[in-house]
Amino acid sequence: MSATRLSETGPGRWRLDGVLDLATVSRLTREGEALLGVSASVEVDLDGVRAANSAGLALLLEWLDLARARGVALSYANLPDSLRRIAAFSNILELLPVSTTPAAARSS
Repeated sequence: MSATRLSETGPGRWRLDGVLDLATVSRLTREGEALLGVSASVEVDLDGVRAANSAGLALLLEWLDLARARGVALSYANLPDSLRRIAAFSNILELLPVSTTPAAARSS
């Protein structure tokens, strides 16, 4: 099993790489709690997520709830199709603050 990582790419910017499933989200929930206390605005790039299931979607919703409670503006970039489909099927896609600007354009 390869490691799933959450790594900082710049001020208020993070990248998630690996698999989002029941085996990884517990640790990532705790890591997200730490990063959501540092900046007023946080973007998590999901471009490195290779696979995700409903546990991954629950993680994103948990982080969103925590961010709102702390007054942090949280957004997600490059939402994987698997998570987009699960969220749409569950009628919660509109709850996710998904950035529509490609990551390459934001880093320029």
